[in-house]
Amino acid sequence: MKAIDKKFLDCPFYGVERMTAYLKYDLGYLHIGKDRVRRLYRKMAIETLYPKPKLSKTDKTAYKYPYLLKGLDIDHPNQVWEADITYIPMCRGFMYMFAVIDVYSRKIISWGISNTMTVSWCVEIVEEGIRTHGAPEIFNTDQGSQFTSEKFTNMLKANKITISMDGRNRALDNIYIERFWRSIKYEKIYLNPPNGGVDLYKKMKEYILFYNEERRHKSLNNGIPNEYYFKMKKVS
Repeated sequence: MKAIDKKFLDCPFYGVERMTAYLKYDLGYLHIGKDRVRRLYRKMAIETLYPKPKLSKTDKTAYKYPYLLKGLDIDHPNQVWEADITYIPMCRGFMYMFAVIDVYSRKIISWGISNTMTVSWCVEIVEEGIRTHGAPEIFNTDQGSQFTSEKFTNMLKANKITISMDGRNRALDNIYIERFWRSIKYEKIYLNPPNGGVDLYKKMKEYILFYNEERRHKSLNNGIPNEYYFKMKKVS
């Protein structure tokens, strides 16, 4: 599962057959077959899409909101937040992480880990971010069932937040949170796999403090997320 997760982050277009071949011939898992890889994909909640995985299936009956970020000039904090859920491997087992990022500054606004992906869990984390930092103007997610649910969308509406959702199978629509997943996995999780939920929480907290307070971004002219967020927030 860890090998699949790492490869899938680089090659999210890999279906069961390609992943099976990779595990067999590149990593030496000679006895693994397509049926097992398919079961692991289901267990990890990975669905091969072009070009990204989904951790939650779309509710076909729920209303889908339009994507509002195309061509938008994002020039201040709390203008746009993005959020998503990802699979986090541990030494034994795995958990899920949900995080909210401010697009302008790349600051992680709020986050949490859980062994389930409930709507209530997502709502609580977003509400924590709103209490701490105020509400954004626009909130963007994919079309996962958690985000199209009435409980989630009603929470955003109650806070006077405009709802935006990715176009179907369009990973680049939510690119900033996707880049964060890559950073946290390659720079923390894969180097030091967590030994259980408590250790995972500690490692996540350490990394997010580093990410928000120290890590420089080329896209921010080598600036730091907290510096960009709080400086521009005061000005605005």
